[in-house]
Amino acid sequence: MAAAADDLGAHVGAMRVAITGSTGLIGEALVASLTADGHRVQRVTRSRANAGPDDVVWDPQGGDVDTAALEGVDAVVHLAGEPLGSRRWNAAVKREILASRSVGTRTLAEALASLDSPPAVLVSGSGSGYYGDRGDEVLTEDEPPGDDFVAGVVVAWEAATRPAAAAGIRVACSRTGVVMAAGGALIEKVELPFKLGVGGRVGSGRQYVPWISLPDEVRALRFLIDEESLAGPVNLVAPQQRTNAQLTKDLGAVYRRPTVMPIPLFAVRVAYGEGAVALAAPSQRVVPTRLEGAGFRYEHPELRGALEAALGRRAR
Repeated sequence: MAAAADDLGAHVGAMRVAITGSTGLIGEALVASLTADGHRVQRVTRSRANAGPDDVVWDPQGGDVDTAALEGVDAVVHLAGEPLGSRRWNAAVKREILASRSVGTRTLAEALASLDSPPAVLVSGSGSGYYGDRGDEVLTEDEPPGDDFVAGVVVAWEAATRPAAAAGIRVACSRTGVVMAAGGALIEKVELPFKLGVGGRVGSGRQYVPWISLPDEVRALRFLIDEESLAGPVNLVAPQQRTNAQLTKDLGAVYRRPTVMPIPLFAVRVAYGEGAVALAAPSQRVVPTRLEGAGFRYEHPELRGALEAALGRRAR
C-alpha cells in the first residue's frame, strides 16, 4: 500500500506527471502541489503557440496527441472537460459537454495505450453526478448509475478510459463531488447573495450535496497516483454528508449572515437555466468507501472547517 496521504510529498524519486486541464481550479492546485514536491509536470495543452518545452500538445476532439512527448511518463491525470454549469444548457451545449468528456478521454486513453513506455497509472476525472437523484440512499462505488443527462455523461466519460485499461494501465476514475474553494463553481455562484444576507436553501433543502475541500481533492488525486490498490471508480468526497439545508446553515455561519430566504427551483431555472437545476436538485449521499478503505486521511473532514479554510474567515 502507498504511503498515507499525509506523507505524499515523500514519494520515492521524482515523478513525471502529465496533466490535462492544468489551468482549471483543480489542475492549477495539483500542478503547484506536485512541483513543490520536486516532481516534473507536463501540461497537456491544445495551444501549440503557447506550449512550453515540457508541454504536450493535443487535439482532444480531433484525435491527435503528441505521443512522443508522453513516452516514459510515470502518471497521467486527466481533468479536461467542458464545465457542466458554465453556460445555459441547450441541445448544442449538451453535445459539447458529452463530447468533451467521452471523445477527449478516449483520445487520451488510446494515445496512452499506443505508447512503447506507457504510464503506470491514469487518474481520469469523473463526477459524483454518476449516481443521479437518489434521495437518502447511501451511495458507495458499487451502486448503479442514475438515469439523467449528467449520469449518462459520467457513464460515457468513464467508459472512454477502457483502451488504457485494456493496455494494462491502472485506471482510477475520480468521482469528485462539489469542490469547496474560493473561485469554485458553487462558492462563485452563492458568494454575493450570502454576503448580502439573502442566501438560502435551494428547493426543499433535503437533497444531499457531495462535497470535498480543494486541498483534499488535490491530496486525493495524488493518493490515487500512488495507491496501487485503487483502480476503477473512487468517490472523491468528504466523509461528512450534508444536505443543502445544512450546507446553507454552514455558509451562513461562515459569512455571518442570515439564511432565511429559500430559493425555489423555478427561480434557479429562470436565473441560470436547466443545467443549474440539474446540478442543484438531485440528492446524492455519496460516501468515500474505497478512498477511506485504502487509508486516506482528510485535512477537512467537516464542511464548516472546509468553508472556513476556503473563505479565510471564521464562523460565528
